Amino acid sequence: MSNKKQSVRVGVDIGGTFTDVALEVDGSLHTTKVLTDYTAPERAILKGLKQVLDQVGLGYADIDVIIHGTTLATNALIERRGVKTAFITTAGFRDVIEMRTENRFEQYDLDIVLPAALIERADRHVLRERVAADGRVLLAPDEAEISALIDTIAAGGYESVAIGFLHSYMNGAHEQQMRQALSQRLPNVSVSISSEVSPQIREYERFNTVCANAYVKPLIKSYLERLRSELKGCGAVCDVFMMHSGGGIISVETAADFPVRLVESGPAGGAIFAANIAERYGIESVVSFDMGGTTAKICLIEQYNPKTAKTFEVARTYRFKKGSGMPISIPVVEMVEIGAGGGSIAAVDGMNQIRVGPRSAGSEPGPACYQRGGKLPTVTDANVLLGKLDPDYFAGGQMKLSSPLAADAIRQEVADRLSLTETSAAYGIIEVVDENMANAGRVHAVESGHDIGGFTMITFGGGGPVHAARLCEKMGIRAFIVPYGAGVGSALGFLRAPFGFESARSGFMRLSAFDAGKVNQLLAAMEDEAGTFARQGLRNAEPVIERTAYMRYAGQGWEIPVSLPVRAFTQADRDYLAAEFEKAYVRFFGRAIDRLDIEIVSWSVRAASAPQPVTRLERQQQYRDAAPMGTRQVFEAKLEAFVAAAVHDREQLAVGDRVVGPAVIVERETATIVPSKFVATVQADLCLFVEMQQDSQA
Repeated sequence: MSNKKQSVRVGVDIGGTFTDVALEVDGSLHTTKVLTDYTAPERAILKGLKQVLDQVGLGYADIDVIIHGTTLATNALIERRGVKTAFITTAGFRDVIEMRTENRFEQYDLDIVLPAALIERADRHVLRERVAADGRVLLAPDEAEISALIDTIAAGGYESVAIGFLHSYMNGAHEQQMRQALSQRLPNVSVSISSEVSPQIREYERFNTVCANAYVKPLIKSYLERLRSELKGCGAVCDVFMMHSGGGIISVETAADFPVRLVESGPAGGAIFAANIAERYGIESVVSFDMGGTTAKICLIEQYNPKTAKTFEVARTYRFKKGSGMPISIPVVEMVEIGAGGGSIAAVDGMNQIRVGPRSAGSEPGPACYQRGGKLPTVTDANVLLGKLDPDYFAGGQMKLSSPLAADAIRQEVADRLSLTETSAAYGIIEVVDENMANAGRVHAVESGHDIGGFTMITFGGGGPVHAARLCEKMGIRAFIVPYGAGVGSALGFLRAPFGFESARSGFMRLSAFDAGKVNQLLAAMEDEAGTFARQGLRNAEPVIERTAYMRYAGQGWEIPVSLPVRAFTQADRDYLAAEFEKAYVRFFGRAIDRLDIEIVSWSVRAASAPQPVTRLERQQQYRDAAPMGTRQVFEAKLEAFVAAAVHDREQLAVGDRVVGPAVIVERETATIVPSKFVATVQADLCLFVEMQQDSQA
């Protein structure tokens, strides 16, 4: 027996319903799902870790690294469960986070209600100070006023303070001065400053981001300390790293200081996972579809890179319309996220129409079929009635589902109200949620200038493979891929993600007044910041640097990203930058605009570990029909009837096996539905390539 130590890596994703654990031992994969524990999320992690370690006969001390993503920060923002937080801002700007941008996200709704500000007005305080847009100090803060303000904070009993001053992205000295004074007088109060959390132009987004960071910072810091303590108590001696929203990995210490960067960390892992699969097969246009217990996430991936942005929204309150949520200005993998998961609750509205989500039954009490006290019908309940989920083999047989309880919930809340049979009501629930997801995917593609019909879908999450075929039919997509271990796809994505950090700052400059010296100075400072954070996980390796400028024509309201070379700039580069911007503009909008000046608004520098080499695979050309282990009745939407579907165990399928629909391919954490006119084949890496036959019409 070899004495070489095994490489043991673990990815852990805490979702709204399930906590997913993926353990990789020298390339072999072991996974599990456990219900998320809302009161102490670390307990679910330890429970899942023990299950996968027992599968391979290892202990906590054998783990080399744990990479973790979580929705805890997101949920705290959505549910307003953060700590008591104060916001200190420039005098005259107390109400910025309440006034927002004054944009109406629903133009014709006379009863429109704007989302409430994260921090109430009574907890927002001001300081007389002023920095100009170019960073010059116009009014320095008075020490006596700072002292009086700290007295107010102390009397208010705040646990955390957010500081956001006007134009501090250009000069953060006043924010640092206020923080230092607070920390000296109130050392137990957590402090976040906008010039470090989000040094970007647009005060509403920047102020809101620093408020969100301060609001959840003590909660996340406490959770991470408990997690590390519990792991140490179990015998683990490994490093723990966190997935961040931009698709990279950062240290626990960085995550504790900037917890707002953990918002969307789980979905980002899923997008990285899908991008890895896409590159493996050389598929340049991919739509990633991740459906869990609470939400569904859709992301476009081109040239093996997920689409990214520097601002996104959480907690949208108005039919998931853009502008109705809470803007967070940090680097993020851009995706559309809707309240459509296995736990999404179905109801009948005042017009006798079936509605699904965004409310979710979560894990407590969960869908009615979970037998944990839930009474309301969910997507999972409907899938049980339609034969798409096996009540005796859910979560690998660890959870037994109750078909009678699912039927009772659907009958009482939907079927009886619409004079439908239970089957018809369940069919209606699934069609509504599938159409919601398909519509979100179509709109997301159109907003990015694409026809989604030309893409290939890569699907994962507990619900993704169950719904993928029907979504493909609705969106005109002819093929989808179900990776091995798809049920815990985001956790697997953590194991494929690079160690890295992205620094984003505003630095306005018109090309007509281009100053190469200032640009080099700014980018050098950003590279130093990003590299410092990235090296925390890279040990002795040097990070790979990527630079981006966000540019626009003068007078426009938003910017587009333009990749920059990693070198010192000279004055001659003004023409180079103009040409690169116009190339990017043509790619986005079809044609450039003549005789307009060009502006650079913001910059980003990403420092990350070198990309992991990806082995290209060719699709299997030789197939053999796999023998099923039985059949069961599964409802097929296109036929509007039950069909006898062959049942296959994914663990028993070998490379080259072919499964012709109608069929169900079951595995521990999910099931792949293969309808009539679809064929699934097992590839060399055990992915399922599921393709619509050519004579089938969507």
